Amino acid sequence: MNATGPEDNAAPARPSRVRLARTFAALDWGWANMRALGPGSVSSFLKIILDVVQVALTIGAICTLLLSVIALALNFSPWLANKFTILGVSDQAMVRRVIFAYLLLIALYIAAIMLIVSRLRRIFATLTAGDPFDPENVRRLRTVGLMLAALEVGRYPVAVGAAMIAPSEMIRARMGVNITAWFAVLVVFVLAEVFREGARLRREAELTI
Repeated sequence: MNATGPEDNAAPARPSRVRLARTFAALDWGWANMRALGPGSVSSFLKIILDVVQVALTIGAICTLLLSVIALALNFSPWLANKFTILGVSDQAMVRRVIFAYLLLIALYIAAIMLIVSRLRRIFATLTAGDPFDPENVRRLRTVGLMLAALEVGRYPVAVGAAMIAPSEMIRARMGVNITAWFAVLVVFVLAEVFREGARLRREAELTI
């Protein structure tokens, strides 16, 4: 008489559960073997995305500048001209100047974002090269933080002007303080200090060797 243990009486695993377990195992293996630094890593992939974004922003800035110049020579419809009477603007020449100024502000906004993306591209280039604690990354992160703060501060007068031209609840809502943006600014400055400390420790290690 053969004795049977608990293992012999256990029901066989269902094929669906086996496939699910294998899928999760494969995902765990993939995440464990995904590199954060070096060629072919996540950093190199993000660097490529930032390269594409930089090209798109450059095209957007050029198009906005061209539109701002074209706006100086166009005649606008009476409906659009009436929108500017809130600011005391009534003639076509003044309307063109106001639109030119707003398009120029948009171009400056895009240029600021381009500067942020440019600094991030250089940071991810060092990550791809396997040198995350490059001393220049500290300055680059601080530049990103300052530009984010400048964009957030500059958003308020632009929102006020837009609300005067075309009052709406959506524009009024954008005039409030953006807690997320200011939190991002603080995070970037904290990361800059982390990179500064890492660069200092690496420099001390090199001097010790």
